[in-house]
Amino acid sequence: MTSAAPPTHQSLPSRWKEVLTTTNPPTSGEMDIVSRWLFLTRAAVLPMTLTAGLVAGLLAVHADDFHAGWFALALLGILLAHTANNLMNDLFDSTTGLDKADYPRAMYSPHPVLEGYITKRGLATAAIVVNLIDAAVGVVLFIARGWPVIVFALAGFLLSAAYTAPPLRLKKRGLGEPDVFVVWGPLMVGGVYYSAVGSIPWEVYAASVPYGLLCTTVLMGKHVDKAPWDEKEGIRTLPVILGNVRALAVTRTMMVGFYVTTAVCVAIGALPWPVAVAAVGVPTLVKAWDPLSEPKPAEPPAGFPIWPLWYAAFAFLHTRRAGLLLVLGLLVAAVVGIEPGFLS
Repeated sequence: MTSAAPPTHQSLPSRWKEVLTTTNPPTSGEMDIVSRWLFLTRAAVLPMTLTAGLVAGLLAVHADDFHAGWFALALLGILLAHTANNLMNDLFDSTTGLDKADYPRAMYSPHPVLEGYITKRGLATAAIVVNLIDAAVGVVLFIARGWPVIVFALAGFLLSAAYTAPPLRLKKRGLGEPDVFVVWGPLMVGGVYYSAVGSIPWEVYAASVPYGLLCTTVLMGKHVDKAPWDEKEGIRTLPVILGNVRALAVTRTMMVGFYVTTAVCVAIGALPWPVAVAAVGVPTLVKAWDPLSEPKPAEPPAGFPIWPLWYAAFAFLHTRRAGLLLVLGLLVAAVVGIEPGFLS
């Protein structure tokens, strides 16, 4: 009996789902324009940004000055910003010579430039176009809401670009992880909330902390996975500086910190009490605890899609579950009219 041959044809939804699930091109080799764009932009990680925007919107919806249109536009803006950032990361890392065939970026997923899916010029063009569209969104929100929109947008762009771009290259200096916390926490949540409401109390910044911690755990796991390569390249990410054992301990602490800071935010009135449903994510944390406490296996399990990443996968699964539960709690609060304390 012969083994089943790989699929020779996939439906469009099947291709898109596979790219969104694995960050890899469809196994059939068929690349329509949508699956190609999803692959080039690493759209599989965009839900992390979508969640940040929903956290902001579901807090903002209680405010008297909430504007659904400006919220939707701000949500589009942060998704475009993340898309542009992914394109720029691949562009800058391939331009500086970091992304090579034997570097993890080209191992867990085909590198768009190295594998010939797009040229550097094409990648640069795509990044410029997305950034220009995002800038147009920012101009509209600036006209509607004033100069703070520009502060949020410019800070987000500069931090995102500086993550990989010379001369700062923050991830090379142990500052990439704090960068991600600030961008996915206070900047995204705060910026979308301000755009939707036109003002922002300090409690919103506090409410952004739990999700900012979740997103940072994913990067910490990824950088632990990449530490052997990064150390050789002189890239001093936080896990390279701390060492794997300490870095994983910090990662686990931040995962626990999500639940602790969520509880604190409820206590101080920054989040409504239905977000306590996030505690349902604890079993996922428990499942991830041992893998995030032990040495990485020598070989990937059968069918594991993103090797040599390992720790990042468990951190991502926890972040996805806990983030969805946080949004669910906020949605319930919005539907039944339970306001966070700072709006009561």
